[in-house]
Formats: sequence, structure tokens, C-alpha cells
Amino acid sequence: MHIAVDDLSGPEVARFLDEHVRQMQSITPPESKHALDLGALRDPGITFWSVRDGDTVLACGAIKRIDATHAELKSMRTAPALTRTGIASRMLEHIITEARRMGFTRLSLETGTADFFRPARKLYEKFGFTPCEPFGGYRHDRNSIFMTKDLRKPSP
Repeated sequence: MHIAVDDLSGPEVARFLDEHVRQMQSITPPESKHALDLGALRDPGITFWSVRDGDTVLACGAIKRIDATHAELKSMRTAPALTRTGIASRMLEHIITEARRMGFTRLSLETGTADFFRPARKLYEKFGFTPCEPFGGYRHDRNSIFMTKDLRKPSP
């Protein structure tokens, strides 16, 4: 298993992300869907990582630069067959470490309120994310929860 910056050029990652976007569309109302597709993830302000075993994508995650000190966690996903195996924790730990290395002092995220997102919310809480107000271009939305983490503090 290997975590690395991914240039988003391979068909495996394209399929993995397409499944992610389709899944989010099936769960979240269109006006509350914030999952980024492959084209949006290629923005120069986004760094995207994948966890792979050979050519198989096991998980992914990204950070989107908001400003010089604040970034947003995006596109966290684990292959459905591998949920609750620790891969998401490894990915999140890697992203937090990299965000600190890049000079960010705050990492925020938006996730859903539906039961489907409960394991993700628990993971974020475990890593020290706490509820916050909408940030960036987000607005209050009954289908969204916003969380943030001060990266100057160590992870629990």
C-alpha cells in the first residue's frame, strides 16, 4: 500500500472518482452536492493523493487551498469493500501532515448530515476536527456539517 500525490491521469483513478461522484449524487440533493469531479480536482490549487496497491486505487483525498494559511479537505473516499480497515485514518493522517508541511495552520471540511456520513464524521472527530461555521464559499445548509482543525495543535 502506497500513498502518493496523484496526477489524476490514470483510468483507475478516473473510475474511482466517478464512482465517488455518482455515490454522492445518489445520497445528497443536487443543491447540497459538493463532491468534485475529475476536472475540478485538476485545479492548480488542489493537491490530490491516492492510496494504491499496485494499480488498484484503495482510497483518496485532497486539499484545496483557500488562502495562505487555510485549506479545505476534499474528496476523502475509501473503496466500499475496505471501509473500517484503517485506510481512511492513514489517508487523513497523511493529509494533515502534508497540510502542515505546506504551511497551512487550519484545515476545514464539509460533510453530509445523512446517516451515510456518520462514520466520516466520527473519523474527523477522532482526528480533532470540531464543528465550525461555513467557510470559503459555503452557506448554511441543512444537509451539510462544517468542521475545522487547528493544525498548530497535535492530532489526538
